[in-house]
Amino acid sequence: MHVVMISKACIVGAYQKKLEELAREPDIRLTVLVPLGWKDDRGEQQLERVFTQGYDLRVTPLAFNGRFHFHFYPRLAADLDDLQPDMLHIDEEPYNLATWRAMRQAVKRKIPALFFTWQNINRSYPPPFNWWERYNYRHARHVIAGNHDAANVLRAKGFTGAISIIAQFGVDPALFSPSVHPHPPHPFTIGYAGGFVPAKGLDVLFRACARLKPPWELHLVGAGSEEAPLHALAAKLGIESHIHWLGKRPSLAMPDFYRSLDVLVLPSRTMPNWKEQFGRVLVEAMACETPVIGSDSGEIPHVIADAGLIFPENNSDALAEHLHSLQEDAALREGLGQRGRRRALEHFTQAQIARATAQVYRQISG
Repeated sequence: MHVVMISKACIVGAYQKKLEELAREPDIRLTVLVPLGWKDDRGEQQLERVFTQGYDLRVTPLAFNGRFHFHFYPRLAADLDDLQPDMLHIDEEPYNLATWRAMRQAVKRKIPALFFTWQNINRSYPPPFNWWERYNYRHARHVIAGNHDAANVLRAKGFTGAISIIAQFGVDPALFSPSVHPHPPHPFTIGYAGGFVPAKGLDVLFRACARLKPPWELHLVGAGSEEAPLHALAAKLGIESHIHWLGKRPSLAMPDFYRSLDVLVLPSRTMPNWKEQFGRVLVEAMACETPVIGSDSGEIPHVIADAGLIFPENNSDALAEHLHSLQEDAALREGLGQRGRRRALEHFTQAQIARATAQVYRQISG
């Protein structure tokens, strides 16, 4: 069967490993349409071409880049007429214009279609978003939900079709792997990767780190709207000299970053319109045998399970206690790192996610 996937997320090179794994399925021919880049409050991500074997990765124009609800793919109708697929995989949320426009094109051509959703909070949208959402619910042949709460939201909103719970992306265990060299002597090194935005709780991490005894360092990868306030908070707490601001890094540089750490922290906090939907950086770090600490926001406890440490969101004292335990106990760090690697291999590889996705395609086509 010929599957066309349209996905702005697949501009990230490391994510494209899932596409190669999908293309290895003997009954699937895969074409993936992506834009040249995507802008959001964390900055701009350009298309990386990294894992591109076995399938066709094509660039298609994107209108209203950076407008999460209003962006769309103006050439999609022509692309579908050119490609003549058997199925359309819309890697977008159901309340977005891009999904509605793509679903309409699929319905017009009698192409079975599915969409992906992370939405794990049951929100009521005003028109036109709820109109798009209801249309997509009526016409989707299947939905892939990225977490358990997202599946519950679909049902609560009245979707009665088939749902599969599959993470959007996993890890390539050959790329995200433990270091083969012992760490040279270094201060206790804490890491964070992601957006510098309020929902990610970096202020909680800063306050927890301020309670630690030196020597320690905090290495930050990412960018975002809160960078200036975070610099100000670091100065107020007197921890500026401990923090290394590393900026954004290409996806293939992330394994070396994780290997350089003694612990990765994801201190996300639930907001009125958002809670943590997965926490991909946790899985990547776990695959590298780097211990992880996460808040209890959203899907994080399901991702970490017993392979890391959990603290109540917004509780900097509890996070500081976990950090202190890892700072003082090398055996605990080693044990958690090994458990994390096992969990990543058992549940979150790109190959496993690709196989589960391929099975969805077969259910639809069958």
